[in-house]
Amino acid sequence: MVKIYSKSAALCPDDDTNGQPLRKHLNADALFALMYEEFGKIRDHRTGDIVIPLADALMAGFAMFSLKDPSLLAFDKRRKEEPENLHTVYLIDQIPCDTQMRTILDEVAVNYLRWGFRRIFAQAQRGKVLEKMTCLGGYFLISGDGTEFFSSEKVISPYCLTRTKKNGKIEYYQQVYAAAIVNPGMREVIPLCPEMIVPQDGTDKQDCERNAARRFYEKFRTEHPHLRCIVTEDALSSNAPHIRDLQRLDLRFILGVKPGDHVYLFEQVEKAAQRGETTDFILPDPEDPTILHAFRFLNGVALNKSNQDLLVNFLEYWETDEEGNVKKRFSWVTDLSITKESAFEIMRAGRARWRIENETFNTLKNQGYNLGHNYGLGEKHLSAVFVHLMMLAFLVDQIQPACCKLFQAAEKKCGSKKLLWERLRALFYLCMVGSMEDILRVIALGYKIPCPRPSG
Repeated sequence: MVKIYSKSAALCPDDDTNGQPLRKHLNADALFALMYEEFGKIRDHRTGDIVIPLADALMAGFAMFSLKDPSLLAFDKRRKEEPENLHTVYLIDQIPCDTQMRTILDEVAVNYLRWGFRRIFAQAQRGKVLEKMTCLGGYFLISGDGTEFFSSEKVISPYCLTRTKKNGKIEYYQQVYAAAIVNPGMREVIPLCPEMIVPQDGTDKQDCERNAARRFYEKFRTEHPHLRCIVTEDALSSNAPHIRDLQRLDLRFILGVKPGDHVYLFEQVEKAAQRGETTDFILPDPEDPTILHAFRFLNGVALNKSNQDLLVNFLEYWETDEEGNVKKRFSWVTDLSITKESAFEIMRAGRARWRIENETFNTLKNQGYNLGHNYGLGEKHLSAVFVHLMMLAFLVDQIQPACCKLFQAAEKKCGSKKLLWERLRALFYLCMVGSMEDILRVIALGYKIPCPRPSG
């Protein structure tokens, strides 16, 4: 195995490739150390002679998702073949095998893992990383939605919901409500601590996305009581109980609406348009003159017939070509005052809702994190613990391109994140390194490995 010595003069100058100092508290190694510190604060549920500390087991799960191993068996192979780098990069002292990891993590209540999200968020705030993600006058835009990540007719755990298929068979499945801070002009997202959609104690009713969303935002507001936020969600969220919950929590909103689901609302807008009470205007696209942006808005309209006192502001948007052909069409309700000056930015914020699908769920399912692969359901909390550790690894990965110039230089050298992660994993296997910084410097500086790792 090739050994790369940390802080080598040839490979690791004190500043990055652009001559800028590394972000001391926001580079990958600092965040790995923070994760291990937070895991170490969780009280171990076991008694007696403990061989694998709980912090090591949690950090091993985190490392599995950070390295994007496709299965526990793949990570177990890494444990046997590359233990040195798991010790030095991820700070794991006693590395558990796959069976040990499942057994230990199954007993961990996921609420304890919330602190990891809070600590990283606080570090990002302190490092001014989040400032550039604000929009609409200093608000953070939170995009949230539910997603399914497991289903089976045979395997079940306490976190499973049930449904009856057309053939009469019972199917067990798991869902999670997840949200992230997004920005219309940025690829990166800042994932927040997810909320499992799971049967709740003390109730016979099956849990649902609406209830999970309520729990999510109540916990979020408790942890971030003064953060100025706008929630953007799909048309299923445009209902009076949810909007009243957001108002109670002092959260602004931009929620999708559809004519088929909100008949009364669209009828009121159409009548107002006939009376000349709506504002209609067209803006040319600032970058492509062949695209036109058409808007219609109306402030102060009742959400639905049953909630006449719940007034919202309505925005409808069409993207057309020069001939007037409609290419895209969207509509939203919001509590933000809509003007000709603000309509374009509100539209962009509403359309950014898709980043929870594209940049979050699609990435987690198809870009190496393997959300949807059954790493193990366990008998208690295992599947939920894995979801949280996966999201924590994703959070660290999202912080890097947003603030780490060394990561940015390495990604630019590779040309894509996919190739960057392939090279990172290859170097992790081939080289003995002291930190993730070492690996990134090898990639960014184009250092050639002199010989492959010895076989056997």
